[in-house]
Amino acid sequence: MATEAELMARYCDGDATAFRELHARVAPRLVAYLGRMCRERALAEDLAQQTFLKVHRARSAYVRGADPVPWMFAIAHRTFLDEMRRRKRSRVEVAQGERGVPEAAASITGEPADAAPTGADPQLVQAALAALDQLPPAQREALILTKLSGKSIAEAAAITGATPGAVKLRAHRGYVALRKALAALAGGTPG
Repeated sequence: MATEAELMARYCDGDATAFRELHARVAPRLVAYLGRMCRERALAEDLAQQTFLKVHRARSAYVRGADPVPWMFAIAHRTFLDEMRRRKRSRVEVAQGERGVPEAAASITGEPADAAPTGADPQLVQAALAALDQLPPAQREALILTKLSGKSIAEAAAITGATPGAVKLRAHRGYVALRKALAALAGGTPG
């Protein structure tokens, strides 16, 4: 099985099959990351497609042999930021609830919300997600990248454009805030 770096090199050489395989491997991870950042599945899918368009346009800048996934995540991150800035400038409200197209509720893993739970307490998961939403954006992003997406500190730093130390600090502060919020919800003290 070819690595992502090998697939990207073949894609840069014009191999459409390599792009399809690379897209199949990376797109679900990008959509999941973007979905956690923007909290809208449809927008996350749109941003992922925009990301792949930008990857296509910038493929000549790809450093052969390097892992393309952090590069793609960095492009996705910048695409997300551009979209948030655009929305802020234009003050366009995203249709929510019954005013827009109804979206099927899903858990953080992408499973249907009405699926049988597989070990995790659904109330605790909901409380954790609600607490995650209350964090400052930089802390939330650091936690999503490192804890939920499984990225290393170095990968998260490359994606966000921050230093590894800043990502560590943001993730730590976010983790402490989450522990306090969940302990307060449970009526205990954080350990």
